Amino acid sequence: MTVQTPAATSAPAAPAHVELAIGGMTCASCAARIEKKLNRMDGVEATVNYATEKARIFYDGDSTAVADLIATVEKTGYTAEEPAPPVREEDPPESGAPDDPALVSLRQRLVTATVLAVPVIAMAMVPALQFEYWQWLSLTLAAPVVTYAAWPFHRAAWTNARHGAATMDTLISVGTSAAFLWSLWALFFGTAGMPGMTHPFEFTIARSDGAGNIYLEAAAGVTAFILAGRYFEARSKRKAGAALKALMQLGAKDVTVIRGDGGEAVVPIAELRAGDRFLVRPGEKIATDGRVVEGSSAVDASMLTGESVPVEVGVGDGVTGATLNAGGRLVVEATRVGADTQLARMAKLVEDAQNGKAAAQRLADRISAVFVPVVIALALGTLGFWLGSGAGLTASFTAAVAVLIIACPCALGLATPTALMVGTGRGAQLGILIKGPEVLESTRKVDTIVLDKTGTVTTGRMTLLSVHTAQGVEEAEVLRLAGALEKASEHPIAQAVAAGAAAKTGTLPTPEDFANVPGLGVQGVVDGHAVLVGRTKLLGEWAMSLPAELERAKAAAEAAGRTAVAVAWDGEARAVLTVADAVKDTSAEAVRRLRALGLTPILLTGDNRAVAEAVAAEVGIERVIAEVMPEDKVGVVTSLQQEGRSVAMVGDGVNDAAALARADLGLAMGTGTDAAIEAGDLTLVRGDLLAAVDAIRLARRTLGTIKSNLFWAFAYNVGALPLAAAGLLNPMIAGAAMAFSSVFVVGNSLRLRGFKGAA
Repeated sequence: MTVQTPAATSAPAAPAHVELAIGGMTCASCAARIEKKLNRMDGVEATVNYATEKARIFYDGDSTAVADLIATVEKTGYTAEEPAPPVREEDPPESGAPDDPALVSLRQRLVTATVLAVPVIAMAMVPALQFEYWQWLSLTLAAPVVTYAAWPFHRAAWTNARHGAATMDTLISVGTSAAFLWSLWALFFGTAGMPGMTHPFEFTIARSDGAGNIYLEAAAGVTAFILAGRYFEARSKRKAGAALKALMQLGAKDVTVIRGDGGEAVVPIAELRAGDRFLVRPGEKIATDGRVVEGSSAVDASMLTGESVPVEVGVGDGVTGATLNAGGRLVVEATRVGADTQLARMAKLVEDAQNGKAAAQRLADRISAVFVPVVIALALGTLGFWLGSGAGLTASFTAAVAVLIIACPCALGLATPTALMVGTGRGAQLGILIKGPEVLESTRKVDTIVLDKTGTVTTGRMTLLSVHTAQGVEEAEVLRLAGALEKASEHPIAQAVAAGAAAKTGTLPTPEDFANVPGLGVQGVVDGHAVLVGRTKLLGEWAMSLPAELERAKAAAEAAGRTAVAVAWDGEARAVLTVADAVKDTSAEAVRRLRALGLTPILLTGDNRAVAEAVAAEVGIERVIAEVMPEDKVGVVTSLQQEGRSVAMVGDGVNDAAALARADLGLAMGTGTDAAIEAGDLTLVRGDLLAAVDAIRLARRTLGTIKSNLFWAFAYNVGALPLAAAGLLNPMIAGAAMAFSSVFVVGNSLRLRGFKGAA
């Protein structure tokens, strides 16, 4: 009987770990504030990610409970809860599945604001539409916009104010509220509510009491524009966790387990245990990591390892879960299941990489963090100064409101969304999807671009590249006989030969006899000829050898990292076929253009070094990092970053997902896996590297447009602030300046429609 000692029971526990889903964040400063509060707790180390809306927390489980962590977040003004454990979906969600409730609410507010704000703006800007009581209709339409639709801004501004902070929400809330409240005062206590009142634009700078002016169009318009930007941002953020979900869906759902009595039973993958033996038929996914105990086959592991050539496996060889059995029947003994599998560890890598990448601070929030309190202080100072100088309450308040109106962030709110919408719209036409404004800053900084080989620089599928024939042998005859025999095989290399032969010779004959020789090739009878196709060892078993010219062709192919397939019939070696993962036609030109953008290309692959160096030489890449596993790919990106480089990564496979998330800029080929696409920052729908060139150029241009928009949005308004504070700018002129800055911002953004992609 074993007795547990007191020392054993009192051993210090490892730090506990939890991830909390955070709600209510509206900008990166919210995440920083929550993180700061959590880290002030004893024994707590927290990282809050605004992009994924998660807090990753390590804490002392003896002194702190999860409820304490949640309470701290809630005291800071936000919500927190433990995310539901990931559940494997048996079927993909229907396209009509309901949206996230927060997104539905945001969409409802946007629709409300847009429908009601359009007539308010139209009546204010077009005097011909101003009928006798138009101002009261404007009030009726604008009131729901400023209250219901703008409520998220007011709530966030109040939360920020309680914690001594100011963001875009503060400026939006103060500006719209000031415009609306002044309009109420002018309607009920001034002259603006008189029947027949008109609202023409007056561009003269003169002292005015403002009692006849209303600014409902400013309040309603700002709300609608900002809500539009928030809505499109929220839609892109919904996919924050989709990379992990895609990884989970990659594995097999069911597995055929072999019982002790030799019987077979299909069970859910969750019921599989280490030590169980299971059957994998041709074309099926291998359920989990294990060791082959019966059979031999070719396994396509390119989704996980990047190895373009299928791997031959036999008894005693290890196999990885989620890879594809491309050949014969296998019986596998499970060695690792659940969270211990390579697929699960890759999912963890993606999650760690996403949580470790700090969200880029919004440019507008950076500026408004200083600008907002300065404007509010200036407005209060203006009010106090004019009251002290005896100008009267109405004139003093008019000057103060003019300060707030001129600083109201209409153009500021349009600066990012309009440029992003036009830029992303043009990008979609060119096969480029930009996930959000956070991505753009990285494109300006990157100086190194890491290119995955398989599926990115190359096509990602085996292709028949060349045929070398012996003296007096016709190429068409080689392709006809070899292609006919290979067509009957399920091996990916055989399928490449068959496809290449069919493309060049047309319809292939049907073999009269066929047999697969595991690990060596195929043999059979075609049109009365005894044909062998496969490794030279297969020919050797029939006492045949390659003549000197074919031996040289085989050696040259293998030196270039390609696969050489020998062909013989009627007792003689007749040809050598060269098969490889072909380089895409556009890759070399794309590498040249990437260099022209100031980027240093690096080829990164799980394939063998000979193949990688051959591909690199063909496209003009000098540095090659080959034979790396998924964990190593993340490490390579990290080590390049530690050298002081800003790294972009282009990839398409599940094996690239973690590295795409870790890179400063991830570009995912849209022809690749969902996991890679969701882990990347930019998606390249076209599937060639020229799209990567266009993506970086377009993203840099879009970022430049956003920056120029922000500059002019502030320049117009800030330039008029002294005039407003001096009482020389009535609020109507302030509204006109604001409208003009908005027109400029939209026009500047529309210039992105003329962006030209690579020819």
